[in-house]
Amino acid sequence: MKRRIFAAAATLVLAGCASVPHDSGWLAGKLSVEVRPADAPPRRMASGFELQGDGERGELRLTSPLGSIVATARWAPGEAVLTTSDGSTRYGGLDELSREALGEAMPLAALPDWLAGRPWPGADSQPTARGFAQLGWTIDLARRDDGWVEASRTGPPPVVVRVRLEAPG
Repeated sequence: MKRRIFAAAATLVLAGCASVPHDSGWLAGKLSVEVRPADAPPRRMASGFELQGDGERGELRLTSPLGSIVATARWAPGEAVLTTSDGSTRYGGLDELSREALGEAMPLAALPDWLAGRPWPGADSQPTARGFAQLGWTIDLARRDDGWVEASRTGPPPVVVRVRLEAPG
């Protein structure tokens, strides 16, 4: 499953970027993830995305440069489902889904709040000069007014998530 997601993401990176149309009530933009394991080459993926919901219930769509959906993650308490062209796979939650699909547990439940420029209410946070730290991640909001949010974890392994939000419309 990991190879399929990263293969799809590699195709997206090679194909370039385009605007992602989105429905009202959805956050949309471009998302890149880089995982840098010490014993292997970095793994990178980039995609358009559409996101709706919060840490408890929601949906994340990863899209191609032409706007077609490559993968969809849906979650509710106690479950998460990843759907790709190969079918659907159920997981016990977002942490398990991210660990299996990306090779690392990432705090996907916190992502909607982080993109909104605030700490996730499900865990303690500490303010930093450029944003805040939470769950072992540093959230850089210094360019959020321009649509950019960056979340990074020093590791192991180091992970960097960069998001470029589209203006609503």
